Amino acid sequence: MSFRDSTSPEFYELEREAVFKRAWLNIARVEELPRVGSYLTREIDAAKSSVIVVKGKDKQIRAFYNICRHRGNKLVWNDFPNEEVKGTCRQFTCKYHGWRYDLDGALKFVQQPGEFFDLDTSQFGLKPINCEVWNGFIFINFDPEPKWSLREYLGPMITALDDYPFELMTERYEFEAHNNSNWKIFADAFQEYYHVPSLHSQQVPSAVRQPNATFECGHFQIDGPHRLVSTAGTRRWKLAPEYMYPVERVTRSGLVGPWRTPETHFSAGLNPGGIEPWGITNFQIFPNLEILIYHGWYLLYRYWPTSHNTHKFEAYTAFHPARTVRERIEHEVAAVVLKEFALQDAGMLGGTQAALEYGLDEPIVDEFPLSDQEILVRHLHKVAVDWVEAYKAEHAPVGV
Repeated sequence: MSFRDSTSPEFYELEREAVFKRAWLNIARVEELPRVGSYLTREIDAAKSSVIVVKGKDKQIRAFYNICRHRGNKLVWNDFPNEEVKGTCRQFTCKYHGWRYDLDGALKFVQQPGEFFDLDTSQFGLKPINCEVWNGFIFINFDPEPKWSLREYLGPMITALDDYPFELMTERYEFEAHNNSNWKIFADAFQEYYHVPSLHSQQVPSAVRQPNATFECGHFQIDGPHRLVSTAGTRRWKLAPEYMYPVERVTRSGLVGPWRTPETHFSAGLNPGGIEPWGITNFQIFPNLEILIYHGWYLLYRYWPTSHNTHKFEAYTAFHPARTVRERIEHEVAAVVLKEFALQDAGMLGGTQAALEYGLDEPIVDEFPLSDQEILVRHLHKVAVDWVEAYKAEHAPVGV
């Protein structure tokens, strides 16, 4: 396959319109908006938009463009307008001229209304963004008329997790990074495990590091634009000590989480390949969300493009709330070891991006062979290209 979709500024501009302004995008979970009036903002560079997400008096979660309808001032921000904020309020008040909006976006107060001519305040509420919730995950869609409802878009492979209790895992450890690679190049690293013996050699048994050793995933699956990969797994305490960092042995926690976790919650969609012993399933929701479910906890990744060759990477680990100091330490160690794992990928992929961009007008290499273990890499890039081509066809001049 070719990776021109990850090196071309022209493709990126089309991708912004064709993908990030049309697909359902996860931006938060309901636990982040715990009470009436709770709000947060998100800066979505790929859509050139700022978004307010808020829980209204009717307990419904809504999303709006973060712009005052009077003079276009950014409505919700604190010290720096490009920084994301969160909080609780009864209404939103513009800092510039004092216009106020209710939690449902309605315009409720205009300073000196007599100075305006025939101002119909009902026509100047905040501009809404389509917003729906699935199993506690809040999604938005910038398309004024989305082609699918959120549930239709997710499809049966993802909604098979309807009964998975994400809401029980509320102890979170978050981090973000600004990376010098296209968002798809970074996402590729988590769609295959073919690279693990080479790149993560410290964290795999010595037998796996031997030449020609087999390191394979047990199950791949595709459903529309979405993908999943499942791997077998053995709990860490059953493995050789050399498989672990010393801190993992001391704290009995690490790469696959605490050694002792709550029993895996049953869900019809958790292990669709029937792998035994099951270790992890990575659900990849197009375009930029991955939910990796382990035994009794989960890990989430989001990739937000900021240019054709940079992106913001968000991640968090989510556990059942710790009941003891020891459990808290186990959670923190798992979060740090997983962060190290991700940093090893991030450190490699800037080099991938740089090499792919050699000779942009006429790439030095433009054909790359992929193995069966990299089928999801091929699928992600194909779907992105397909969406862009469909968008171009829709907007082609008549007769062309």
